[in-house]
Amino acid sequence: MQEQSFSYRAKQEIIERINSRDKADACLMGVLLCANSLCADDITVLTENDLLRDFFVLNVNRILESSSAVQVTQIQRKGSAVLYDLKITSAQDRLYILDYFQLDESRGMTKDDLPKAKYYPYVVGGIFLACGSVNNPEKKYHMEFVMPTLELCNSLGLLLIDSYGIIPKHVERKHYQIVYVKDSENIIDILTMMGAQMSSLEIMNVKMLKDVKNKINRSMNCDNANIDKTLCAAEKQIADIELIDSTMGIGSLPENLQSIALLRLENTDFSLNELGAALEPPISRSGANHRMQKIAEIAESIRKEKAKKN
Repeated sequence: MQEQSFSYRAKQEIIERINSRDKADACLMGVLLCANSLCADDITVLTENDLLRDFFVLNVNRILESSSAVQVTQIQRKGSAVLYDLKITSAQDRLYILDYFQLDESRGMTKDDLPKAKYYPYVVGGIFLACGSVNNPEKKYHMEFVMPTLELCNSLGLLLIDSYGIIPKHVERKHYQIVYVKDSENIIDILTMMGAQMSSLEIMNVKMLKDVKNKINRSMNCDNANIDKTLCAAEKQIADIELIDSTMGIGSLPENLQSIALLRLENTDFSLNELGAALEPPISRSGANHRMQKIAEIAESIRKEKAKKN
């Protein structure tokens, strides 16, 4: 049984939502545009996808009013999935299909070649069935179409830009022309447009969970940074208070400074907010900070006096 990958489930959705002949024809046209061979002498589609195999056989037979127009050959490859070789064997059938879709070896995809604009999503869906894939969003956001020609690659790019405002990227890989999209929002839009709404929702959910996790991580990092900052400040304050105690004595400080100095020595992990709240009567963070600055100034003056004597 074929593994139910994210890409497989998206293709299953696309096929399941095709509910009319016009939609099926537009989708089949997209498949044929990306056929491994498309000419009067040979129309062949190679695929590992059993859903595409069944869709292609069903709809080619429907158009040709035949039950055996497509020859299906299974190719078992070592260590890989089964490859289905889908071939229209009759020369007369091939000519009929090419004429039916007004296709030739140029694989034209201009507006004159395509069906009405409302069927564009099904043409793109057919292209995706034939040569597209989309990664599991939990791993990364990436959709690509491995196109047979540069002209068809450019045509798909222009269709996505002009009709849907989606700007894909292009790269050549091992003599294949690749149209790809990495932006999660664009991938969601393309899947929704092709009819794979549940797959779109799955990406949205993964994206939301990732955003929540990132916010939690940022919050935790911020909290840890604040704790470190508080502890460093407390260490400096304790050092100041101990210096004053060993020279002047804490008792020499004004009463308001004595109380916060003693509280700080007893609570080394308190923030300024917590120090202020623990005093009687309580004071604000700003008030606590003001008193600790006064203590720091006294300690600094002691250090300067010591430096002069030395």
